[in-house]
Amino acid sequence: MTGPPIHPDVAAASATIRSAEAQLRLIRRDAERLAERQRTFDRAAAAAGIGVWECRLRDEAIDWSSGVYDLFGIPRGTALSRGRALEHYPEASRRALEAARSRAIAERTGFRLDAEIRTAAGQLRWIRLTATVEARASVAVRLFGIKQDITDERLAAEAARRRADLDGMTGLANRMCFEDRLAFLCRQGAGLLVLVDLDGFKAVNDGFGHAAGDACLREAADRIAGLCRRADLVARIGGDEFAILLGGHGSARGAEALAGRIVHAMGRPMQVGGVTIRVGASVGIAAVAGGGPADAFARADAALYAAKRAGRNTFRTHGASIRFA
Repeated sequence: MTGPPIHPDVAAASATIRSAEAQLRLIRRDAERLAERQRTFDRAAAAAGIGVWECRLRDEAIDWSSGVYDLFGIPRGTALSRGRALEHYPEASRRALEAARSRAIAERTGFRLDAEIRTAAGQLRWIRLTATVEARASVAVRLFGIKQDITDERLAAEAARRRADLDGMTGLANRMCFEDRLAFLCRQGAGLLVLVDLDGFKAVNDGFGHAAGDACLREAADRIAGLCRRADLVARIGGDEFAILLGGHGSARGAEALAGRIVHAMGRPMQVGGVTIRVGASVGIAAVAGGGPADAFARADAALYAAKRAGRNTFRTHGASIRFA
């Protein structure tokens, strides 16, 4: 026995409902997939320190993703204005950002900028800001892009730069760094070069071994650096040779007083591995003005060897009367 016939309108309505339900299931499934992709993106962006941002040029309204809020240490969802966001940029970074932004808007292009920011908690960070300009009818209407935390990258680069500039044995500047700074002072035409050579160091290596010699060099470096806190640069430029650069604030009399203190400090005994070691120091001083770096070094080197010829443990100044330490 069959039921009453189904009216065509009812059948059509049922089919429409089933079709709508199927479409709703597809929409829900797509929404779930989209939400999952968004969660995956957010997790990846957070791991990479990346966030997305945009700024409408009409009213300067800005919109940040969660990642950008986290970069700046601002609670997510906090109402923002461009003016408030700019407060997190130190002056130099703010000027660089405004210049790059204005140029990109005028040319309807984009830019990439590494900038320093200060978080809401006062922590300094570096970010890489990438921006694209959206234009309609040749008029810029929107800026959008990515901000990425590059603090670790900057710190690593700075650490590598410092390692490249430092002498591995003593922690002082190395010869390359010294030569760069000497060239700069020569271009400025002001300053003094002080060369220090340890007297009796070969006997330390020969008599006590290279480990003791290395310890002696480190102690000598510490003593020299401790006396030269106002110097532009203190460097180890050779085996047992050190250099001190005094900028335009230095005077010949001040350099000679420093040389005397260095000679006195190097004359004090060193305790290395339970052994008493004695070395001395000869010092040469010269002005950097008058020629290039090679000329300045040659003058200081001539003064240094004049000190050695005079009996060591003393200093000489190029072109000046002799004063003993």
